[in-house]
Order: sequence, then structure tokens, then C-alpha cells
Amino acid sequence: MLHFCLEALLTFGRQEECVNFGGILKSNNDIKNQNFKDMVKSTVFALLLTLGFAITANAQRIAYVDVKVILESIDEYQKAQNELDQIAATWRQEIAQEYDKIKGQYNRYQAEQVLMSDDARRQKEEEIMEMEKRVREMQKDKFGPEGALFERRKELVQPIQDRVYAAIENYASDKGYDFIFDKSGSAGMIFASPSYDKTNEVLDRLRRK
Repeated sequence: MLHFCLEALLTFGRQEECVNFGGILKSNNDIKNQNFKDMVKSTVFALLLTLGFAITANAQRIAYVDVKVILESIDEYQKAQNELDQIAATWRQEIAQEYDKIKGQYNRYQAEQVLMSDDARRQKEEEIMEMEKRVREMQKDKFGPEGALFERRKELVQPIQDRVYAAIENYASDKGYDFIFDKSGSAGMIFASPSYDKTNEVLDRLRRK
């Protein structure tokens, strides 16, 4: 187009015609561009509309609860928690007293070891280490993962927690919820509709390979 306009300008001096010709081409291009934009907008709108219908058709009902707030509102749970706190405080005090005894024995050993024979010094060190070992075992028995406090908590608190979780599951079934999560994060997902469990399908796919 530029070659044609330049040639016309040099040969005939028809600059105005050349400019008008370029304007006509520009107008035609604008019309084509506008039509293309309208077509793209229509296509995108149709895709979004289809996607919206698909999401609505497959919508899942999801809710969350705060299990911590629910438990703390139950008097039975509060009493159980107070009892556990008292038991733990008593055991911590007993363990602290035992460590104080070990510390006293060690301090006396430090002061007297220069007067001891090698055998006496060795025997005293073994006694102190044995005392420390017994206290560590005591601490593990009371506060360990399977210790006495854990078992007592299971006796007192777990029945209450089981009732709360059962109530949440019943509520989900009655109200038609597919998933219910714990806001406090202590339990994670509390309820899930079995229709969304794809475990067996994944297992079947693995077995086919």
C-alpha cells in the first residue's frame, strides 16, 4: 500500500487521494477488528456460562465447626480437664522434687570428690546416674505418649469427644452436608460423605497396572 501511494504522489501529485485511500483501508480494518472482538467476547461468555452451570450442578455443601468451642461449653468436659490439670500438676511436683534430690547429691559429690578414692568416686557417679535414669523413666511413665496422663485423658475426655463427633455427623446427614471440617484444627475433617470416597477406584486402577 505504501508503494502504491508513493507512486501516485510522485506521478500525479494526488496526495489527497492517497490519504483518503489509506483512510478507507483503515476503516475496513477497524470494522474487522471490532467484529473479531465481538466474536471473542461472545465465545468467552458462552464458555463462562457453561462452566457456571457445571459448577452449580456439581456443587458440594461444605461447613466447618469449632470443636474446641463446643467442648469447652460442656460442663463434663470442663470437670475432666480440671481433674487432668490437677493430676499433671501433682506429678510434675513429684518429679521436680526427685530432680532436686539428684542435684543435692551431685553438689555434695562435687565438694567431696577430692577426698574420695577412685572406686568411691566411680560408685557415687553411678548412683547419681541411676537416680537420674529412674526419674526420667518416671517422667516417661507419667507424661509419655502412652503414659498414665494419656490413658487418664482417654478415659475422661474421649467419651465426650465421641459424643460431639457423633452429633456433628448426624447434623451433616440431616442437613445434607458433604464435608464438615474442624476450624480449631485439632480434628481436621470430621465428616465426609461416602459418595466422595474414591479409595477403591484408585486401588482398582493400581491393580490394573
